[in-house]
Amino acid sequence: MSNVTTNPAALAALTVLRGVTKDLGVVQEQVSSGYRVENASDDPTYWSMSKTMQSDQNSLSTITDALGLGASKVDTASTAMDTVVNLLTQIQAKLVSAKEPGTDKSAVNGDIQQLKNQLQSVTQSASFSGENWLYNTNSQPDTKQSVISNFTRGPGGQVNLETVNYDSTQTLMIDSADASRGLLTKNVDASTFDASGGTSTPRDYYLLAADAGTPQAGGTEISISDSTTDAQLTDMINVTNSLLKSATSADSTLGVMKSRINDQSDYISKLSDAIKTSVGNLVDTNMEEASARQSALQTAQQMGIQSLSIANTMASKVLILLQAK
Repeated sequence: MSNVTTNPAALAALTVLRGVTKDLGVVQEQVSSGYRVENASDDPTYWSMSKTMQSDQNSLSTITDALGLGASKVDTASTAMDTVVNLLTQIQAKLVSAKEPGTDKSAVNGDIQQLKNQLQSVTQSASFSGENWLYNTNSQPDTKQSVISNFTRGPGGQVNLETVNYDSTQTLMIDSADASRGLLTKNVDASTFDASGGTSTPRDYYLLAADAGTPQAGGTEISISDSTTDAQLTDMINVTNSLLKSATSADSTLGVMKSRINDQSDYISKLSDAIKTSVGNLVDTNMEEASARQSALQTAQQMGIQSLSIANTMASKVLILLQAK
């Protein structure tokens, strides 16, 4: 039934058109912003979950930076330790060559001193971000090194940090505050390597002076001259070989830590990517679906406009009939 004051068909068409226009506006907003759930009002559950996961991703990004800094420290120490091992190997070879009859021991000692100077320089320069794991001047060195490696979120939402730890006493080569703590500055009893039980005085040797060339008490610096006996050379070789084994072990430990940090960095990177994908699945717009829906709603909008136009035209025709009468 047509009515002059009220047009039910037009009202119905207008209601449908209003709903279609509203849905179209939502879809267009999703397409333009890229988010299906942009605010808490869109979907409180998904929005809350995505914010928690985004917080975790930001934490992982910070951990990635911390791992990068830790890796640089380990790389610096490892590179220096590689050089220390190489120099100790050369010093040992020089000492062995000095046992050859007719060798100019003073000339060999000059080469050894040059190598020792390089050891001093390498250990002092192995510093990164104010930390040196090979050289210490403090009375109480901080040897407990740690690098943040990961975090876990507990059932109550609490965050627990995990670390990769390293005891740098293994790599402490020179300690000017306490010579006994440095591998290259401490006294080593050469008699422990003498299976024959023979004696050659002195029996305690150290490779480097800890404090500007000042002799350490109770030991003799590894240095040779034409008066150095074969027994003394044997002691020095044994002590140097012991230092070389300890330095090689410390270098190997650094390599293990470096490998752990690299593995953890790869894991954190993959975990961060997984979280990013999960957040996207929760809140990002599915562009293919949104595009198809947008086209459908635009078509429905056009049909609604045509329906409203038809409804209004019907009322106009009734008025024309009434005017004709």
